Amino acid sequence: MNKHMLKDMIDVARGDKKASLVLKNCNVINVFTNEIIQGDIAIWNDKIVGIGKYFGEVEMDLTGTYIAPGFIDGHVHIESSMVSPSQFAKAVVPCGTTTVIADPHEIGNVKGLDGIKYILKDSENIPLDVQIMLPSCVPATSFENSGAVLKADDLKKLINEDRVLGLGELMNYPGVINGDDDVLDKILMAGDKLIDGHGPVIEGKKLNAYAVSGVRTDHECTTIKEMEDRLRVGMYILIREGSATKNLRTLIGEVNKNNINRCLFCTDDKHPEDILENGHIDNNIRLAVKEGIEPIDAIKMATINAAQCYKLKGKGAIAPGYIADLVVIDDLKSLNILKVFKEGKIVAEKGEPLFDVQPSDIHKVENTVNIKDFTMDKLEINLKSDKANVIELLPHNVVTKKVKEKVNVVNGKFVSDGKDILKVAVIERHKGTGNVGLGLVKNFQLRNGAIASTIAHDSHNLIVIGDNDEDMAQAVEEIKRIGGGLTLVSEKKILKSLSLEIGGIMSKKPLKEVSKELKGMIEIAYEKLHVNRDLEPFMTLAFIALPVIPEIKVTDLGLFDVTNFKFIDISL
Repeated sequence: MNKHMLKDMIDVARGDKKASLVLKNCNVINVFTNEIIQGDIAIWNDKIVGIGKYFGEVEMDLTGTYIAPGFIDGHVHIESSMVSPSQFAKAVVPCGTTTVIADPHEIGNVKGLDGIKYILKDSENIPLDVQIMLPSCVPATSFENSGAVLKADDLKKLINEDRVLGLGELMNYPGVINGDDDVLDKILMAGDKLIDGHGPVIEGKKLNAYAVSGVRTDHECTTIKEMEDRLRVGMYILIREGSATKNLRTLIGEVNKNNINRCLFCTDDKHPEDILENGHIDNNIRLAVKEGIEPIDAIKMATINAAQCYKLKGKGAIAPGYIADLVVIDDLKSLNILKVFKEGKIVAEKGEPLFDVQPSDIHKVENTVNIKDFTMDKLEINLKSDKANVIELLPHNVVTKKVKEKVNVVNGKFVSDGKDILKVAVIERHKGTGNVGLGLVKNFQLRNGAIASTIAHDSHNLIVIGDNDEDMAQAVEEIKRIGGGLTLVSEKKILKSLSLEIGGIMSKKPLKEVSKELKGMIEIAYEKLHVNRDLEPFMTLAFIALPVIPEIKVTDLGLFDVTNFKFIDISL
């Protein structure tokens, strides 16, 4: 800002010059004093210059409405929406979200720095501020093969980018606590920038060790005790309400006048249909109000608290000198969003975006399915007996149970007998290693077919489940053909596929289109393949491959006992 621009702002604020835009007769939510202030909001270019009685070159009467600061998502993986950042913006901006703190962990595990650069590029010049936390755990563990390995020296190349705020969630909390050299290098690389946490179950002196490393946030609290412990060591608590993991109702009752300034909202992972049906951060606010939080307090958690946590200058409030990111709502309980302003310009109205986006070049993040030497015989599971270690799926949960089951064996090999034990395979798809990890799954209930996906947290290898090898192999070939994505197969016929050409995890299409296609595929999985309706088929499949969530998972390296942190045999 130069002296001339500053003088103009002062003249407008003083009332000696008309504002660029005046929002007339507003009920302004003041997050500093917990008040509703009636008046006009004067805007000069992208800044708020005053609240009171003002006149503007353009005036908009908003009598009867409430104006809140733009909402901020404190921690999100945009990739979970299954669309590009620019298409994601078209979905969440109408929900009132004007800023997100994004951790491109998923695309980082597929394409490394090229993946992060793609997120940065595609989120330029859109009416959504996408601030980046560099992924700290690529790969997430040493028990699987990802598409990239990012060390401190790699991350250092991006740490000084304008929109990079710091180091993303430190999922390798044992590495932090035990002083692992690679982890400490990343912490030191971040310098004075922010460090996000991911530390479930840590307590006592181990929590002290985690906090002393510089971790200042945690979004993994699932109990009141975890929340209290982290507040006491000076962390901000990000209360999460995503698609797979929902913690708001458990934690929100602990929020009070003594700790509310340390609490904010995040979504973490939010899938397409969930965004369209329930909203984004506005959903967190509504749920908090239903659970007894005062509406202005809930809005503070979605605005000024997040801005202060992540040191976002000029964001999170409606006051002179703040950026004019504003949300117009009808009332404080239903929180029906009428209009959204970004930097003083209207960008959404009545649930629809008023902007278009231009897709970025994706050539460095497409064609990511590189499978070599795959033949159907690699799906065979040899067993010493009819007893096996089996992954039992639990309803509405990403946690699994390790069980011992009697299974059908023919000539020393597992064969599905139409009952509820299915074969699952994780096929390395980044570097053409030929790795195929195998396991057995209970409670998925699929019959007469196979389902495959290249969304498989966190390394995003190809995962396929089925009751016969022919359909499973057909599904693998279809995923290769479409360049990554999702597919359903029955009797060697492709029932439906969804191409996710960006890293095998995101589409260039609008979120509404992706959601419609995904919803149709889920219904086919239930109706034609008889998948257990207590499970979301693709989400469940994605988490079967994540070897940091108990009790038992499978990666491209084999069956993994998460509780004991070691690979185990299928056969007993």
